[in-house]
Amino acid sequence: MADQKLLPGDVHRYDLPDDSATPAPVPAAPPGLAATPTPTPASIPASAGAPRRRFFGGRLLRRAVTNSTAILLLLAAWEVLPRLGVVDPVFAPPLSENLVAWYDLLVGGQLTEHLEASLARSLSGFGLAIVLAIPLGLLIGWYKPVADFLTPLLELFRNTSAVALLPVFTLILGIGETTKITFVLYACAWPILLNTISGVKTVEPLLIKSARSMGLGPLRLFQKVILPAAVPTIFTGVRLAGAYSILVLLFAEMVGAKAGLGYLILDTQSSFRIPDMYAGIITISVLGLLFNLLLVGVERRFSTWRTT
Repeated sequence: MADQKLLPGDVHRYDLPDDSATPAPVPAAPPGLAATPTPTPASIPASAGAPRRRFFGGRLLRRAVTNSTAILLLLAAWEVLPRLGVVDPVFAPPLSENLVAWYDLLVGGQLTEHLEASLARSLSGFGLAIVLAIPLGLLIGWYKPVADFLTPLLELFRNTSAVALLPVFTLILGIGETTKITFVLYACAWPILLNTISGVKTVEPLLIKSARSMGLGPLRLFQKVILPAAVPTIFTGVRLAGAYSILVLLFAEMVGAKAGLGYLILDTQSSFRIPDMYAGIITISVLGLLFNLLLVGVERRFSTWRTT
């Protein structure tokens, strides 16, 4: 080893500079050229990472502008086309007039009254659907005898429109609040139930085999593997049900109701208060959007274990 021939470029430990050694002098710059100082950690400004942060903020801004472009174009067309006479302003007033009508309804208290009535019915039916449909879906998806017993009944009712059954609910339960809440419950239960069953049945078999090989019992297997893996699919059904809870409620409120956004739309349309009618439609659209954003946030909260 001592007489081993060194090759060009070989570096030995004793050839490396010592920390206590005097640093080698920097060669002087050629005449006519200014010497460039070597940057040190202390000389690096604290804002060196600012361009990256600015780039990230600019990317978010561009994404927000891109996502909202179509909506802004729709709102601009809604304002301009009636004023240009392209569409009849009597039946499609400009957006500004509808917003003024919305503000007048809000200040007068009518919009708040109808909104509170619709929210109470929608949230009641939606909450009951979650409480009933998720446990039933987990039971059907996990236990085959229960699935074999209930599947024919589910296939019969899943293909029956909830709106088509509204007269049946009205005849049996009357025209009170019970009918409207039960109608929303029925419409919301199906997407939650079917997605819960699908989420349980489509869990990766390798995960189940691995958990069983580690000695997990049926209860722990369901708690630690099946339920977490089915959460994304379950929340897909919950989000669909959230949209249904508002849409189907409009039909229920148009039959025998004295308050609610559906009643507001039908009443303003029959009395030819077109801006007030569009104010109710705008309220429903914004309410559905906010409800969906809330459910997306809840889904992220319960799915933090997932990798993106």
